[in-house]
Amino acid sequence: MVTSTQRTTSSVLLEDVTERWRELRQAGPVRYDEGQGLWQVLDSENVAAVLADPAAYSSDLSSLTPTQEDFETFRQGNFVGMDPPEHRRLRALVSQAFTPRVVQGLAPRIEAVCAELLDAVADTDRFDLVDALAYPLPIIVIAELLGIPADEHRLFQEWASILFSGDQLGEAFDMDDLARALEAIAPVVREMNGYVLEHIRRCRAHPGEDLTSRLISAEVDGVGLEDQQIVGFVALLLVAGHITTTALLGNAVVMFDRHPDADAALRADPGRLPQAVEEVLRWLPPFPELGRRVSRPVVLGGNELPTDTLLMVHLGTANRDPARFDAPDVFDVARNPNPHLTFGHGIHFCFGAPLARLEARIALGMLYERFSALAVPSYEDVTYQNPAVLIGVRHLPVEVVRP
Repeated sequence: MVTSTQRTTSSVLLEDVTERWRELRQAGPVRYDEGQGLWQVLDSENVAAVLADPAAYSSDLSSLTPTQEDFETFRQGNFVGMDPPEHRRLRALVSQAFTPRVVQGLAPRIEAVCAELLDAVADTDRFDLVDALAYPLPIIVIAELLGIPADEHRLFQEWASILFSGDQLGEAFDMDDLARALEAIAPVVREMNGYVLEHIRRCRAHPGEDLTSRLISAEVDGVGLEDQQIVGFVALLLVAGHITTTALLGNAVVMFDRHPDADAALRADPGRLPQAVEEVLRWLPPFPELGRRVSRPVVLGGNELPTDTLLMVHLGTANRDPARFDAPDVFDVARNPNPHLTFGHGIHFCFGAPLARLEARIALGMLYERFSALAVPSYEDVTYQNPAVLIGVRHLPVEVVRP
């Protein structure tokens, strides 16, 4: 098996990952993976059905996965891994503090941060797009939203790179691999939990207008969140919440570079960027698989699945389902409609999706404004994330030409 180090430093393009997804799609809508000991759900219809039915397909995998003390602390407020009614209560609290109006109001700040970051590389014609823009932009924005000092974004970036590197995992990992990985990254989770808890206590003592303070004061049916529950959510938002935008920006630059006609069309009409962002999301979902646990006997794709069966719903293959998309294997920045499932479906639809889309549109638009040409000079210098964990680039050296 190819190791993660060999894989992420090779010149393999992200398109090669999508080729594996196309091959996997041919296996049928629902299949059992002997190597991983789980069922894979591969077509759009069944993926959407699983995600839309939390009563039959639970997001709480704690009974099937290894336990680790520091992760148990994190899980208390991580409503991504919760089912109703607890999920509803926590999501309702978060929704009070993370409204569409709040997100849209961030646009001027996102523009300002993008400008500052690109000003910092104004004297060079070659820079790493991830280090210069794709990593710091969403971290700075989300840190400021949470009331956390944005000048500490390098610390948050370090946490994210360790938590999502997948360096302890192969491409097809089992529960033993997962247990080892949890132990290896536990010190980082412990440090992150402690940092966030201290921030919450400061906000409780001196509340402000930031999102953390709003979470502290938010209530549903007269009940608010405990500090440990807020830790899980704030940590999730701070670390996991930014990584989607980081991956999306890097993936977009790679895809536009690999498809010159698309790049030319967007340069001619930047108003197409919203549609182009959706196609990048369809083509390269940052988190291509979501885990679910069967909570009662079900029949899925003609297969009888007993209680506690582990499923992986595959967004990458669902996004290429010919029953759902015309010419699914064509990268088309003008695709409309584009009903991809990258941000999920049902009660767990990603609440951060509007922010990721907004950040991507603004950042890509500014790249087109600032540079008359932007290219990846050598894919030998590009390094990638472990695709079993995250679809994206770790480092993306680019060359630019200014008007």
